[in-house]
Amino acid sequence: MAQAPDASVVLRVAGRPVGRYLTRPELPARLSPRPFLHPVTTLAGTAVTELSPADHTHHLGVGVAVPDVEGHNFWGGRTYVRDRGPTELDNHGIQRHVGFQLCDSDGFVEELRWVAAGTELLRERRTVAATELTHAAWALDFTFSLTNGTADPVTIGSPATNGRPGAAYGGFFWRARKEDRAPDVFTADAEGEAEVHGGRADWLALTGTDWSLVFAGATDATRRDPWFVRTGEYPGVGSSLASAERLTIAPGATAVRRVVTVVADGRLGRDEAATLVRKAVTQ
Repeated sequence: MAQAPDASVVLRVAGRPVGRYLTRPELPARLSPRPFLHPVTTLAGTAVTELSPADHTHHLGVGVAVPDVEGHNFWGGRTYVRDRGPTELDNHGIQRHVGFQLCDSDGFVEELRWVAAGTELLRERRTVAATELTHAAWALDFTFSLTNGTADPVTIGSPATNGRPGAAYGGFFWRARKEDRAPDVFTADAEGEAEVHGGRADWLALTGTDWSLVFAGATDATRRDPWFVRTGEYPGVGSSLASAERLTIAPGATAVRRVVTVVADGRLGRDEAATLVRKAVTQ
């Protein structure tokens, strides 16, 4: 049965809605239309995502966004051009929802096509699952597999690989809730945006007024990717596909990344964050 343009899936944990996944959002081309999760909430109902905030209208809740796939923008907004800086270009791509192989209240397996300028650059299989951890915490398990179905290598870049140091965003990205006070961020052995941004860590926690998010790379390849972190300018966390150099996907090859995120009520400390994320990754 055909889906409406704004068709969505509601994820539930312990019978409670915790996330809405929009498959075919009606968005202007400049925002690089793509499926996303929003709102995502704690079990108590606190929203921990934002959609198209005024500071970055192309930030769309939780999803996969990449600023440079063979020169095409799947992130949205301006494109960073070497020796020119952020530039408005007509180069935006779209992630097209093809269909679900599986779709239940606790997760789904989705097929997508990454298309730009009339050409399919990548095929994606996206697997998302929501599981209960405690009475106050649940986990979002998010895996994406990007396959090159073309006859030539496809490369993925970032502003960092294009000449902007410290801006290796692109991949899994979570735009978090913005509050009057910037959230705290920490890993097992570091604290603060300046210390954790661009670094590698098994897990990274972001804590707001009455909520916590703990992100963990759940495969060796994902753990090798540095974390992209913002708290001062806006609250957001991503896992960087292309930091020091472009990521090349050979014809027929697949790049796979898996990020598991603990969504908890309250402000977690280091020990609590480590315990919950360990449970989330291994269950």
